[in-house]
Amino acid sequence: MNKSFQFSAETRRTFIEHHLQEFDLLVIGGGITGAGIALDAATRGLKVALVEKHDYAWGTSSRSTKLIHGGLRYLKQMEIGLVKEVGTERAIVHRNARNLVIPEKMLLPIIKKGSLGMFSSSIALWVYDFLAGVRSKERRRMLGKDTTKKTEPLLDTSKLLGGGLYYEYRTDDARLTIENIKKAVEHGAVCINYAKFVKPIYENSKIAGAEIEDVIHNTNFELRAKCVVNATGPWVDQIRKKDNSLKGKRLQLTKGVHLVLPYAKLPLKQAIYFDVKDGRMIFAIPRQGKTYVGTTDTVYNKLINEPTTSKDDVKYILKAVNNMFPTVALKPRHVESSWAGLRPLIHEDGKSPSELSRKDEIFESESGLLSIAGGKLTGYRKMAERIVDKVIDHIEFIGSKPCQTVNLPVFGADFASSDEISQLIIDLTSANKALGLGVEQIKSWIFKYGTETTTIIEHYQHLLKTHTDNEVCATLAELNYCIDNESVLRLEDFYIRRTAKLYFDYSNIHKYLDDAAKLLQDKLAYTDEEITEQILEVRRQMQLAVAFKN
Repeated sequence: MNKSFQFSAETRRTFIEHHLQEFDLLVIGGGITGAGIALDAATRGLKVALVEKHDYAWGTSSRSTKLIHGGLRYLKQMEIGLVKEVGTERAIVHRNARNLVIPEKMLLPIIKKGSLGMFSSSIALWVYDFLAGVRSKERRRMLGKDTTKKTEPLLDTSKLLGGGLYYEYRTDDARLTIENIKKAVEHGAVCINYAKFVKPIYENSKIAGAEIEDVIHNTNFELRAKCVVNATGPWVDQIRKKDNSLKGKRLQLTKGVHLVLPYAKLPLKQAIYFDVKDGRMIFAIPRQGKTYVGTTDTVYNKLINEPTTSKDDVKYILKAVNNMFPTVALKPRHVESSWAGLRPLIHEDGKSPSELSRKDEIFESESGLLSIAGGKLTGYRKMAERIVDKVIDHIEFIGSKPCQTVNLPVFGADFASSDEISQLIIDLTSANKALGLGVEQIKSWIFKYGTETTTIIEHYQHLLKTHTDNEVCATLAELNYCIDNESVLRLEDFYIRRTAKLYFDYSNIHKYLDDAAKLLQDKLAYTDEEITEQILEVRRQMQLAVAFKN
């Protein structure tokens, strides 16, 4: 636990008040790419500022499939280099965030008339493991029909040939983002959420910073920097347009949708990755008493701030799931929640959304603005390394260190092995049994906050003095921590991006939203009108998650 660390509304205000210094690097965008860049640059000795117009991980980085995966389907597209790189990165990201990036057995059913047969699947999975350098205990195993059926009884026996068992890694994308941000702040980076890029600042026709709007206080300020990186994901082309450099290659946005179902409605024994008749692939993953399924991959040309789940999206996913697991008979009414996110891919003429490469690219404008687009969650650390190398060359930075992030745990993830995590769960459960904290609550916190769980327990213990409901104490203890140490400024920050309760714990919001609102109001001095507005926004987001039912 880092007792001295604080990353709150107060530190945000201090950051803004001391903005007059010139930075080596200004990063626009607080998703996983921007977070990775800020951390890489700060650990090499650069003076770094990062701004995000909403909350950290507000866009794509809280709306992915929530997997650190090697991209098995990219083998089908013969993107060997991409598979090798992200496979290698998968292991690195796991090592640096053991409590957030967790091995997950994945079953690939082999079905009649599917895109892969038993032999080709075996070869593909072997190549996949080889390219990724997978350790022996996590290498693929091919299963016969009977063993595959036993492994997942819900599968349709009539078209089942066998299966392949291999490993991917599940994560919480938004939490991985915030822990990278916190680690960057720990290393001296200035990171400000709710800080909107307004326009570039130029000197001698070269970009020299940006005018920024403080969205919370409706004031503008300038941030000066020797180099500016545009890492805004789906908004990359919008920033390039403001720089008058939207030329040549452009983004092609595609939409991915995921549905959350009660586990009882889709009681999978383990995660599944399966074929759809149109050639796409779908994940079905048990998590936190739910099962979530996705994704779609469709061209998106609408307003990008708030992509939503449509009736057609739901119809497509449920049809695919029902075909693979015919006894479950899922209907739209069974869906508890959903999310929709946008992939900022590089446009390629003549290719369908699922065929577009997931490779990242860097664009440099005449003004010197560097933009990065494309890529995958799994590859964020390597993407950051590449662009920071370019930044250092760009500003001719003398005395910089080589990349430090290959063996650098993110904030709260100082675990030498998974066994250390298991031991911490045992120790904290035993030490806090008298407080009414069970093993499941302790595990939930450790797999979100890592070693910082001890601070949350301290908040919980203090709250017991004034509250009799253990569950409300647990929720408020998390919120306390997130306000003080994760720059939570609004209720939706907490419920969507710090805890994912809007997706996986609807009932908690219904029960304790008013309690959470009162705590946030008391700590950040919001007016009654302001906090009521935030409550209404959370409820609106809850409705959006199931709007397709209307």
